[in-house]
Amino acid sequence: MRLLSARNLSTHFPIRGGFWRKAVNYVRAVHEVSLDVYPGEVVALVGESGCGKSTLGFSLLGLTPPTSGTIELLGNSIDIQKPSSWKSHRKDFQIIFQDPYTSLNPRLTVFELLSEPLTTHGLVPRSGLREAAADLLRQVGLSPDILDRFPHAFSGGQRQRLCIARALGLKPKLLVCDEVVSALDVSVQAQIVNLLLDLKRDHGLSLLFITHDLSLVRSIADRVLVMYLGSIVETATAADLFRAPHHPYTRALLDSIPTLDPAKKPKPLEGELPSSSNPPPGCVFATRCPRAFDRCRVEVPKLVVDKTRSVACFDPMTKM
Repeated sequence: MRLLSARNLSTHFPIRGGFWRKAVNYVRAVHEVSLDVYPGEVVALVGESGCGKSTLGFSLLGLTPPTSGTIELLGNSIDIQKPSSWKSHRKDFQIIFQDPYTSLNPRLTVFELLSEPLTTHGLVPRSGLREAAADLLRQVGLSPDILDRFPHAFSGGQRQRLCIARALGLKPKLLVCDEVVSALDVSVQAQIVNLLLDLKRDHGLSLLFITHDLSLVRSIADRVLVMYLGSIVETATAADLFRAPHHPYTRALLDSIPTLDPAKKPKPLEGELPSSSNPPPGCVFATRCPRAFDRCRVEVPKLVVDKTRSVACFDPMTKM
């Protein structure tokens, strides 16, 4: 059974103007996205900054209400317009944010941060809260001696471990990891990623890993979703995607990865990301695609499923 399933999910934000502040246009942050996450797998969501990755992650959990589409959590359909519809599934689907400092209340101690979700969901009796919080700290590699300290006393890597511990306390089935290492020192990034993979193995978690670091994706992901201007343009297993990318945008992303080989210089993607409030007609990537032809500029390509991958492109070279 799928842990999470979304079909034709869209999240549009109104642009208001005039005296009455009526909606005069919309920002298409996420547009008609369909995806599945299965038990025990790591799904990577990749793309340029501003392509809608984080908004999609928030929409899947109801933190940013979707505009339209359907979502199923553990096989149960969610009424995306009713916040109460998400409540019974909230503890099964947790998120770890990009900035560990701003996602921790500076006025609460570590004990209060870790015990609050346990109390809210009634998972642990009050008498056992301190031991439960201490156990969570041990699971993420921190000492129980820090329970009475405040978040400002820790480094970025330690704060991110606290965020992971807080999410882990509810025994979720899926963790949405929103750029969880991008704000950390390089020396700490590997430690946090290895911790997440260890927790995945030990607790049977699934991970939706939102990142722009393709080098990281290659080493941790089972499947990869490539996103451009609010839409999914390619999905494939990590091995297939890095061996033979089909969509021109995916190829451009892989060509831009820095390398130590002086003979292979990275090729940054040329052109600017179009406006999500005024997207170009046809394929949204046509304005930057070296293989675009007339059909691309007037018709929107649909995701075509071929064995283990899907590609939204008219170029016949994508079938190779």
